[in-house]
Amino acid sequence: MMTDPIADMLTRIRNSNSICQPQVSMPASKLRVAIAQVLTEEGFVASYSVEPGTPGSTLTIELKYGIEGEKVIRHIERISKPGCRVYAGADELKPVLRGQGIHVVSTPKGVLSDRKAREMRVGGEVLAQVY
Repeated sequence: MMTDPIADMLTRIRNSNSICQPQVSMPASKLRVAIAQVLTEEGFVASYSVEPGTPGSTLTIELKYGIEGEKVIRHIERISKPGCRVYAGADELKPVLRGQGIHVVSTPKGVLSDRKAREMRVGGEVLAQVY
């Protein structure tokens, strides 16, 4: 039984990225699709797709690499865990690596990057950090 589906998603991405796989698949959920959308909008992954199936749909993420095969995602980690939730207001969301990375934040207006959360002046649960 999986107790933390977000950590499972990030671990699958981290493992596939470490061996330079072109894509990674996992069971889909609304939260996982929202995180994949943020990663795509911020340019850390090439694209994502959701394929319906039985008994559940599958989320496939196309990983992104540089011209010479360098990894776009150098580091991806879970911040807020089931045992220790981490919340931050809009003023507390600081840029990651001077703007080269992002925090993925679950806000009342949906799952957003820290840039958009600061722009919209909303805070929430800090799910992950990517750079």
